[in-house]
Amino acid sequence: MPTISMFYGIIIRMLFMDTQQDHLPHLHVEYQGKRAVISIPEGNLLEGDLPAKKLRLVQAWVAIHEDELMADWALAVNGEPVFPIDPLR
Repeated sequence: MPTISMFYGIIIRMLFMDTQQDHLPHLHVEYQGKRAVISIPEGNLLEGDLPAKKLRLVQAWVAIHEDELMADWALAVNGEPVFPIDPLR
């Protein structure tokens, strides 16, 4: 599962050919042992748990990088390598 970005202790990954979430574009997020699945481009929490402040940071990052995330999603569902995306600064 490739890591596409890391910031403020948050790790964001996208799985190859991962269409188990009803084929919805999504990310896998980890922070201090907590895991969550976040929709893209909406930034909604689909499953798991993150501290509220960290979830808001991820949602802001998703909003900023919506086009890049959707491009990575198109690559990932076809089993192609995804590109890293700049962290939140």
